[in-house]
Parts: sequence; structure tokens; C-alpha cells
Amino acid sequence: MRKQSARTAALVLCIVSYLLVGAAVFDALESEAESGRKRLLAQKRSELRRKYAFSAEDYRELERLALQAEPHRAGSQWKFAGSFYFAITVITTIGYGHAAPGTDSGKVFCMFYALLGIPLTLVTFQSLGERLNALVRRLLLAAKRCLGLRRPRVSPENMVVAGLLVCAGTLALGAAAFAHFEGWTFFHAYYYCFITLTTIGFGDFVALQNDEALQRKPPYVAFSFLYILLGLTVIGAFLNLVVLRFLAAGADAPERAARPLRPGAPESRGPAHRQCARDNPGFSPPASPGAGGGGRPGRPPARRKSI
Repeated sequence: MRKQSARTAALVLCIVSYLLVGAAVFDALESEAESGRKRLLAQKRSELRRKYAFSAEDYRELERLALQAEPHRAGSQWKFAGSFYFAITVITTIGYGHAAPGTDSGKVFCMFYALLGIPLTLVTFQSLGERLNALVRRLLLAAKRCLGLRRPRVSPENMVVAGLLVCAGTLALGAAAFAHFEGWTFFHAYYYCFITLTTIGFGDFVALQNDEALQRKPPYVAFSFLYILLGLTVIGAFLNLVVLRFLAAGADAPERAARPLRPGAPESRGPAHRQCARDNPGFSPPASPGAGGGGRPGRPPARRKSI
């Protein structure tokens, strides 16, 4: 119990330290750029107000209208395709923020819908991830047999590396597709795929929001929905694999420390004995004095009488 409590305290300390480091790095990277954008925006605002003789109230009204009009560039957000898109972002907890219910009844239904949909989605992706990891394990075993290995075995490290490669390929495939359809750079499309499939969902990049794509491009809409659902399965399977590996490593350490060592067992001997036992399966270390025969040290073991 003490070791588990110490491990939990260490994890909490790591999270707090990680947050502090992240805050410091983001502050250093983004703070100055934010100030520059703010100064530029104030300059543009002043130029527009002088050019068109806008009052402060007129400019605020123009800003409000521009913000309200932005979601409608995608077409009708609450027709079936847009509603399906919104439902995906709710139950997967992506939550872009590109659309939100405008009526009180819609808000109430959204809360109850998420209350049931989020646990159901988590359980579903957990099951799909297990099946995907089992498939990857079988493929790795088959590959090792094809390479001629006598005793093929898939280690957890093999699974983690394979999962990492599958995740990178999934992100790259989505990035290439969204860069083509949305006109983004490959880097921005890759960033969008990562933020989406990890369910962070900032909403600074959202697909299907230009040229009324939700109504005019059904194949692209279907691809986007399918990619998000399959991509969430792949990323979820990999993250689940990493978490389980970490938990297993933490659980094995106390068991190994608490496991009693038998006299004469390879674990109680030196490194040479352990290495010899690994290299020679039939190797048996010499018994310690007094073990087995029960005789005193220095005396030959007593002979058994034959019947």
C-alpha cells in the first residue's frame, strides 16, 4: 500500500510539473505573437472606423453579425448531415464549438444525449480497440513466422511500435486528404487530424465548413465522418495499449519485490548463474548445503537402498 501511495503521489507530482512546463513553453511561444495580433487588429479597426465613419457601436454590431454568419458558410448546420456531424462531436467529446444548439429544448436534449452517448461510445471504442490490437498481434506473429523464426513471440514493445506506426500512417492519410479538399497546408491538415482524433477539438480548424460542403459534397462528407470514427478507434487502441503497458509495468514491480526467493533458485544466485540458466534450459544450479539430501556440509549424500 505504501508503494502504491508513493506511486500515485509521484504521478500527481509529474502531472503538476508537466502542466507547469507546458504553461511556461506556451507562454514563451505564443504570448508575443498574441500581442502582435492584438496590435494589428486594433490598427485595422481604427482604419476601418476612419474610412467608413463607423461609431464604436456600429463596429461592435458588425463584428457580431460576422461571427453569427461564419457557421453558415458550411451550409445548413442543422439539416441531417450537419446534425450528424454535431452528434459525432458530442458523443466522442471532440466538441469543436463550430455549432451549438440555439434553442432551450435543443440544449436539454444535448445534455441527456451526451449523458448516455459518451459512456456508450467509450465502451464501443474500447471493444473495437481490443479487436484491433488482437488483429495487429496476429499480423505480427504471421510476419515473424514468415521470417523463419522458430519461436515467434510478440512482445508489448512490438505492439507499441506497431501501434505508433499505424497511428502515424492514419494521421498522414487524413492529412493528405484534408489538405486536398480544404486547401490547407499538409502541416495544418496533420494538426487538424491530431487535434480531432485525440478529441482535444480546439475548433481553430474544422472540416466541412466552406462552400456549403455539408450539402454539396456528399462523398467528402461521408469520408470525413468515416475517417473520424475509424481514426478514433485507431488512436484509442494505441493509447489504451500504452496505458495498459504502463499500468502493467507499475503492477509488476511490487510483485517482483515481494516474491520470496527459494534457496538455490536461479534468482538467488549471481548474474553468471542466471545467464547460464537462460542460455541452457536444462541447466540446474548446484543445491545449497543442506538442501535436498538433508545431510551435513562436507559429507557425501547418503545412498538410497534399492528394493
